Amino acid sequence: MDKIITRFPPSPTGALHIGGARTALFNWLYARRMGGAFVLRLEDTDKVRSTQESVDAIFQGLEWLGIDWDEGPFYQSKRTEIYQEYIQKLLDSGNAYYCTCSPETLDEKRKAAMARGDKPKYDGTCREKGLTNADNAVVRLKAPLTGKTVFEDKVKGTIAFDNQELDDLIIARSDGSPTYHLAVVVDDITMGINTIIRGDDHVSNTPRQVLLYNALDYPVPIFAHVPMVLGADKKRLSKRHGATSVIEYKHMGILPQAMINYLARLGWSHGDQEFFTVDELKDVFSLENIGKSAGVFDPARLLDLNADHIRAAADKDLAPIFIEQLAKLGIQAEDGEYLYQVMETLKPRAKTMVELAEKALFYYQDTIEYDPKAAQKCLIPEAIRPLEALIEKLDSVDVSDEKQVENAFVQVMESTGLKLGKIAQPVRVALTGQTASPGIFEIVQILGKAKVTARLRAAMDYIRTQNA
Repeated sequence: MDKIITRFPPSPTGALHIGGARTALFNWLYARRMGGAFVLRLEDTDKVRSTQESVDAIFQGLEWLGIDWDEGPFYQSKRTEIYQEYIQKLLDSGNAYYCTCSPETLDEKRKAAMARGDKPKYDGTCREKGLTNADNAVVRLKAPLTGKTVFEDKVKGTIAFDNQELDDLIIARSDGSPTYHLAVVVDDITMGINTIIRGDDHVSNTPRQVLLYNALDYPVPIFAHVPMVLGADKKRLSKRHGATSVIEYKHMGILPQAMINYLARLGWSHGDQEFFTVDELKDVFSLENIGKSAGVFDPARLLDLNADHIRAAADKDLAPIFIEQLAKLGIQAEDGEYLYQVMETLKPRAKTMVELAEKALFYYQDTIEYDPKAAQKCLIPEAIRPLEALIEKLDSVDVSDEKQVENAFVQVMESTGLKLGKIAQPVRVALTGQTASPGIFEIVQILGKAKVTARLRAAMDYIRTQNA
């Protein structure tokens, strides 16, 4: 079997969106699974809407996801001579012809066809005239008038179009520039693309492209048309459903491996397995397991999967992202054991890296701000006695030893007659400012004796001030 070569050909008219990212991912995973190659091509012939900013945004999205390409990026805008060469081949072989029908004439023909109840397609006026190039002449593909154009789709099965429904497609405009279908087919031919995985909104384009392959005497690639990505209301995913640009999810604290995992499962399955590493996906991804029904984008499921990946990730791998998120909150943290200890206490409690950083603030702040409700409930005069007792007990304890910390709390319980909750909650608010946090013994271990003692004293001062 020939080496599998797939491609991703975005138009640089905006950022990399969810649907495009999934298409890129499927092509990339299949190329990696099959030991093939993945090509990146930018279809930038729309001079009005294509921008360098969009090109950069597409690169940024792919690089964040870790989707690398083996060939490219190729730019259609720089391949004009290649397209013209293939247009000439079609003319020379008799598979294409010049057409001089004016836009006004074509409009009249369409209206007349519709009035008769016919399909408003080109009627072939110039098909057999043998015209040569002239001002305002376009080039049309000479399509078969009878029979069917049939192709096998790896997702949808056999698809057939009646050739009578297709007309003589314009493949070159009057200025000599190629149209979309011609450029795409020539690109795929010259780049050796033999497997095309794309959205099923392209199904209607495929018969025209198959006719071009046939006319150019090149093998037709394997097609796999993937169902669209929909929002929860079962309509095409758009901004009204929330963020659609993948890079927005980076800023929201989603891990790239979690986004890859989620996008892969959006219309593809491998048994009942939900959690995949990127390496696992490269090993098991197949066209046969792409579903026939549309994938529904569920932000809540993405968050749950992201939480799973946060818990599963090695601390050293999360550290750069965690440090970056802390920096956005004004905290300059360093990579190292303290950072890893902080993350370990918070990873089971956070669904995003933004949330992880927000929950970690108390570990790095010099002064703790108390949540008003937490302070009102827990930092009350009755808390001073157990807080003082704990300071005294911790003075002779190695707080890096969790058992010794626990024993200190037990001794305070015995000396005050209070249950653990009556002691732990004021301590928790004193140390973190909140009533919900990681385990109190873990916090004491990580903060160290000096910080813990200082925060307990500050909490007692706060209570006395509030009740003076």
